[in-house]
Amino acid sequence: MMTAVPPRGSAPELDTESVPEPGTARRLINGVPVLGLRILAKYGTVIVLVIMVVGFSIGSPYFLNTSNAIDVLNSGSITAVIAAGLTIVLVAGEFDLSIGYHASLAGMLVTGFQVNQHMSVAVAILAVLVIGLLIGLINGFLVTKLGVNALIATLGSGTMLIGVNYAYSGGIPIDLPTSSGFPVLSLGTLIPGIPNPITITTVALLALWLMLNHTEIGQQLKAVGGNREAANLSGIRVERVKVVAFGVAGLGASLAGILLAARVDSGQPSAGDGYLLNAFAAAFLGSAALRDGEFHILGTAIGVITVSVMFTGLAIFGAPTSFQYLFQGGLLIAAVGLSTIARRYTKKG
Repeated sequence: MMTAVPPRGSAPELDTESVPEPGTARRLINGVPVLGLRILAKYGTVIVLVIMVVGFSIGSPYFLNTSNAIDVLNSGSITAVIAAGLTIVLVAGEFDLSIGYHASLAGMLVTGFQVNQHMSVAVAILAVLVIGLLIGLINGFLVTKLGVNALIATLGSGTMLIGVNYAYSGGIPIDLPTSSGFPVLSLGTLIPGIPNPITITTVALLALWLMLNHTEIGQQLKAVGGNREAANLSGIRVERVKVVAFGVAGLGASLAGILLAARVDSGQPSAGDGYLLNAFAAAFLGSAALRDGEFHILGTAIGVITVSVMFTGLAIFGAPTSFQYLFQGGLLIAAVGLSTIARRYTKKG
């Protein structure tokens, strides 16, 4: 008996008898829907953020309003700047553990240059940004030219930055005179109703997003981070690309330190140290937002907002500082861990 042959280009008929039950097909993996796993892998951080916003809004009438939204963005602005620079290094497949200490030094220098070296605000800011770029380039040189592991190189350079910081300041805060216009950088508003740190951070994030997604160096950064050997064989100057990445991280750390000093109207010896963990938390939370485990600027911004919403919400509810940090660590583990598990299972499926 002849069987009908389907027309060319048409889909063959499905042999339903040979298809396994839904529990063993792609629809389910170990009893969990594949679609659900894929959503969790790609939107893990976004889901956590939405849950927190809804929960805090239900729990307090003071959470969901314009004023609090601006406070959330403003409080997260410094973390966003330093985390965005770190993201560029992570995209290139490296790490930078010096950024927190770098931010502390930048804050001391930008105030010290005004008080001790009598520089104007603009010159002091420009000088600190140039120094920040140089520090980043030195980190890149240590990693690429000398072949030092990035974790060791940046941990060592960060420790040296602590020494430079204390040698310059003696470990004593540097306060600006009341007549200084420097705090306007953090307390003023270029756009009515929007604090300057939000505006500056938005511009910085947009510039890095454009660099990463619409320039040749951005594509090279992704290629190097994805597969160094393949990038090298394709003619990309891997070492130069990595040095650029560290340079950008240095600029981000310096800008964060400048904004931090302007916010407190003073240079504090260890003011930026804690931003190291916050920056890494934001970047890794961002890797579980909108993309499957890839570091990207938009994701980092979402990660920063997630951390800032968490701190603000818990503060409104009067949670002790210790609990806030416990919650932050748990949040990072939960969002990134669940996303990683979901990606692993969907790849198996």
